[in-house]
Amino acid sequence: MSKRGANSSYFGNIGEAISSLLTGLKLSFRHLWQARKKREPMGVGEDNYFERQNGIVTLQYPHETFPVPDNGRYQLHNEIDDCIVCDKCAKICPVNCIDIEPVRAVGEIGKTSDGSSKRIYAATFDIDMAKCCFCGLCTAVCPTECLTMTKEYDFSVFDIQKHTFAFSEMSDTEITEKKQEFEAYQKQKAAAKASSSAAKPKAAVRPKVGARPAFKPKMPVIKKPANPKRPPQE
Repeated sequence: MSKRGANSSYFGNIGEAISSLLTGLKLSFRHLWQARKKREPMGVGEDNYFERQNGIVTLQYPHETFPVPDNGRYQLHNEIDDCIVCDKCAKICPVNCIDIEPVRAVGEIGKTSDGSSKRIYAATFDIDMAKCCFCGLCTAVCPTECLTMTKEYDFSVFDIQKHTFAFSEMSDTEITEKKQEFEAYQKQKAAAKASSSAAKPKAAVRPKVGARPAFKPKMPVIKKPANPKRPPQE
């Protein structure tokens, strides 16, 4: 007869329940005794990460966080002062989460930290992190390396529209002024080009020195022979 069958009586079931309870409590108290000291936070990439089995592992978030690797792909950030508004990040994005509205400038408006010329204003530079798939392609094609992925991984909000981060620092008034300034510059440039072309006399076309005249062979004229007179019929 099996042991379970021997303890199938009323009091046998009570004893088995008490024994199971004491075994579980013994295991719990053992872990509590080993968790007297707090375990220091360490990254998953460390060698002895899985060897540290004992100790308190619960962190008091958000006051404490686990270390984040430097090459982690998390929230995007754009250093707008180093952005040349080349639009490469928006073109390569597979989910179209980057929205850019460029405004051409009349001339050079500044320099980036690496010495690149800035000739375009960023009227709009929005990144919708709700659409982002964290592929990192936008950071790879950025020529000035102004677009990076930070270690910020917790940006949860109650309103999904707050997942759109705006990096442009231009106001609506400044955007309108820069657009009107560039349009006036384009009109002035077109008018100057038209007036210069009208005032300039057309130069006579001269044959190039040493150029041979084009040879046009004359087609021979083939004359049809006159019809001979037929002798009168008798």
